[in-house]
Amino acid sequence: MKPSLRSCLVAAVAALASLLASMLVTAAPAHAAVGLRVSGTNIVESNGNRFVMRGVSHAHTWYTSQTGSFADIKALGANTVRVVLSGGRWPANSPSDVANVVALCKQNRLICVLENHDTTGYGEQDGARTLDQAVDYWLGLREVLAGQENYVVINIGNEPIGNNPVTPGWATATSNAVKRLRDAGFDHMLMVDAPNWGQDWQFTMRDNAQTVFNADPDRNTVFSIHMYGVFDTAAEITDYLARFRTAGLPLVIGEFGFNHSDGDPDEDTIMAEAQARGVGYIGWSWSGNGGGVEYLDMVQNFNPSQLTTWGQRIFNGADGIRATAREATIYGGQNPDTTAPSTPGTPSASNITATGATLTWSASTDTGGSGLAGYDVYRADGTLLGQTATTSIALTGLTPDTRYQVYVRARDGAGNQSAPSSTATFTTAAGGGTGACRVTYTTNAWGNGLVAGIKITNTGTSAINGWSLTFTLPSGQTIISGWGATYSPTSGRVTATNVSYNAAIPAQGSIDIGFQATHTGNPAKPDTFTLNGSTCQTT
Repeated sequence: MKPSLRSCLVAAVAALASLLASMLVTAAPAHAAVGLRVSGTNIVESNGNRFVMRGVSHAHTWYTSQTGSFADIKALGANTVRVVLSGGRWPANSPSDVANVVALCKQNRLICVLENHDTTGYGEQDGARTLDQAVDYWLGLREVLAGQENYVVINIGNEPIGNNPVTPGWATATSNAVKRLRDAGFDHMLMVDAPNWGQDWQFTMRDNAQTVFNADPDRNTVFSIHMYGVFDTAAEITDYLARFRTAGLPLVIGEFGFNHSDGDPDEDTIMAEAQARGVGYIGWSWSGNGGGVEYLDMVQNFNPSQLTTWGQRIFNGADGIRATAREATIYGGQNPDTTAPSTPGTPSASNITATGATLTWSASTDTGGSGLAGYDVYRADGTLLGQTATTSIALTGLTPDTRYQVYVRARDGAGNQSAPSSTATFTTAAGGGTGACRVTYTTNAWGNGLVAGIKITNTGTSAINGWSLTFTLPSGQTIISGWGATYSPTSGRVTATNVSYNAAIPAQGSIDIGFQATHTGNPAKPDTFTLNGSTCQTT
């Protein structure tokens, strides 16, 4: 039956009203964050001052009687403490206990990062709990944590997924956890850990961080990477940090150590890069480690007068906590120096060789009050080439016959960096290789994969008995399988070590090895190869 004119008008009015209502809903602004909050790639306090975390983790859930540790950690210069809690996988921390922890943080003028350890290694470790279960624990602490947004960051779940795939995956599970906490009225800054036991070697967090950030109606989520054996080279560290900076997303190094059972992290680069970039870091951990990683204790037996080698390094070493931490202004800390030094002059290159060059530039000035601390020299892709306290640096370890574009940024005592200088360009001299070896490298690339073949030739007059071949994979390449050698790590600076049947390479003899890898659009070959420490000719 054909509708009447009146019914059509009623329907049109109703449709228009529905459209206007939907427009009003979508136009509603996100809930404004309060207290500690994200501003671009930075964490800021409620007054807008930038806050850079410099602290350590404290295993409170296993050592609840060690309440003096909060004062001891503060006395060594920290501005942040990350407190390990449990909702029941280990003895649960009650609301009253958590309230006391927050009070101890505030009493000792520390920003309090509260983390739920129950999720550690979910999917791979027995007893691990889901992020959804972690949220249940936080919901039980709602009344305790309400009103503490200036002082408390909620680290939803520690290392929430191991290396095994789980359903839902990291991005969905983390987004859902964030939304549940916001729906329950939590206005705190939220911190989310990466999968792969926090180390994100599959780049799941890196590549899905924007999705999780967008899931937060407050836009107040910061991402936490844990740097252990996966991050054992400067290239891996700088690339990961640079990816988040380029994406405009906030990142902290939520855990790291100076050594680990899965490899030797490059703590010097971690700390230097964090300071140069204004990225927060939290070392693991104060005291009480077990299970074979007791070397990660910063003090022995919770005694601050017994600093370990690791404790000395993180508190008193270069780019350490004592030198770089600034107390939160909510506790009366001085307004930080936020004025960057002036831009240094364009560098000029001299003494150029196959593997080195000297750069010089005119000085910067600093008017912010913290004083000029030094200069950082970068390649055009953001790779840190070196740091110096003067206006000159001798670069070493460069690749022969390679074009370099470099720039310089000044850095002050508060970690502010100047704008980059103008770029200088130079090309290293051709190098024929100093070792008695030649490497022929061939690739067959497709889509996001490639197969590399490597022929190693002994050009010397005596046999090689036992060998290791070292090379740097271009950014984005990751080895997934190989033959003829063992490859470690699978990205960045890789060392291929002989297997039993090809350990000997006779004089003028050759062996063939290779690997299959994934890439993110750059299937280029490595620049140089070193065999047992000597640079090889390449063809």
